[in-house]
Amino acid sequence: MNDAYERLLERYQTITDLEQARMVLGWDQQVTMPDGGTPARAQQMSTVSALQHERRTDPELGELLDAVEANDPDERQQAVVQEIRHDYEREAEVPADLVEEISRTSSEAQQVWERAREEDDFEQFAPTLERIRDLQVERAGHVDPDADPFAVMHEDDEPDLSIETVERIFDRIKSDLVPLIEEIRERGDAPASPFEAQGPYDEDEQFEFSKEVLETLGFDPERTRLDRSAHPFTVGNQYDCRITTRFNEDDVVDGLLGTVHEFGHGLYQLGLPDEEYGSPLGEAQSLGVHESQARFWENHVGRSRPFWELILPEMRDRFPQLSDVSVDEAYEAVNRIYPENLIRVEADELTYHLHVLVRFEVGREFVAGNLAVDEIPRAWNDRMEWYLGVSPETDAEGCLQDVHWTEGFAAFQAYTIGSVLAAQLDAAMREDLDVDALIREGEFEPIREWLREHVHRHGRRYPADELIEVATGEPLTADYFVEYAKEKYTDLYGL
Repeated sequence: MNDAYERLLERYQTITDLEQARMVLGWDQQVTMPDGGTPARAQQMSTVSALQHERRTDPELGELLDAVEANDPDERQQAVVQEIRHDYEREAEVPADLVEEISRTSSEAQQVWERAREEDDFEQFAPTLERIRDLQVERAGHVDPDADPFAVMHEDDEPDLSIETVERIFDRIKSDLVPLIEEIRERGDAPASPFEAQGPYDEDEQFEFSKEVLETLGFDPERTRLDRSAHPFTVGNQYDCRITTRFNEDDVVDGLLGTVHEFGHGLYQLGLPDEEYGSPLGEAQSLGVHESQARFWENHVGRSRPFWELILPEMRDRFPQLSDVSVDEAYEAVNRIYPENLIRVEADELTYHLHVLVRFEVGREFVAGNLAVDEIPRAWNDRMEWYLGVSPETDAEGCLQDVHWTEGFAAFQAYTIGSVLAAQLDAAMREDLDVDALIREGEFEPIREWLREHVHRHGRRYPADELIEVATGEPLTADYFVEYAKEKYTDLYGL
């Protein structure tokens, strides 16, 4: 290994350490920090972001990249150089003071959003949201002055899956899933709903049950922790992974599936190679790939009949009021379609993507300047009516429900990309494993190992589009997701 490459890795290790420190500060802000800590935390986050930007754009980093490339790097070194150079070239165009301002504003926005949502007052959040939009558009202009700012923002999270790819996936969902949802509404059999009338469910008991389920799935207790937050999320690395969830005392399934979802994110982090920590090969690939891991565990495991055969006895023990619930009833309930639901993170497996579509379209118009900030609640409600036939009565149930816009505007489509990829991975896995039998028996290690072998261990060695082919043998396609959804829900609803 040449000297330039070793020095390059040393510099990137510092960048990684700063990023991990920033993530832990963000976790603390949402989980344990007192409300009054925001001014100091915003400054801390700004300082760390500035230091990270300074090191990521240091001209000497560019010189080291050139030196490594000139010294005939092997395939592994080429992959490292490619990923570091991608970040270097994008970040080098952005002024340091803008990076600090974006970080400070986003950190302060967390508390503004929480207060606005609690008080159902979008006007409180509107000026901050507009400021974040202006800063992000300014940043996009520095990265690529000739490109659509929304496309630039999308490429920050999905550099290898174009915005056109996303649009094709949404077109397929609108053409195939919207009619399926309408058919379910019009003539589908009414599924069981045994959990609804049995609440309330003690939130501490739900938390303990979620921990039991994580144990069953195989979370490493030495490297993980579970906490509660206003909005579920996961941060960390292969040594220290923090997941959060939230609970609804009227719905015992909501918090459980949220925990299983975040488990998928966490398992990806933990599956990255230990020896590559501090290198791009020890980091997760794009946001869409990350989301595929969460959606696989939530939907293809957590909403499966074998999973409920496995966990329902434990759930009955924890919540005696569910003693008469059958596996068939539980399976129907966790897969029930709720077009009238207003909340994305509580949405069912099908209508979820219409929630994502609302955010994609509203965010894109707002970034483009075609939608004024005070028009967002109306635009949001109109699209909810168009796609789901329901309109929020409050902004807390509408455009204020997600924290994501405090960070940026082009991330929601990753959830749909993730679901599409999850179905493709599930189909490929079933060529090698009897997935249902393994879930039914609580034997999750082969499933975890398959994901580690095909996805996790590669880190950022391959661009996302190549990784998908490496993992499944073919490019990203919505075919598997559409076929899976049609087969599952046609049977479930007796269509």
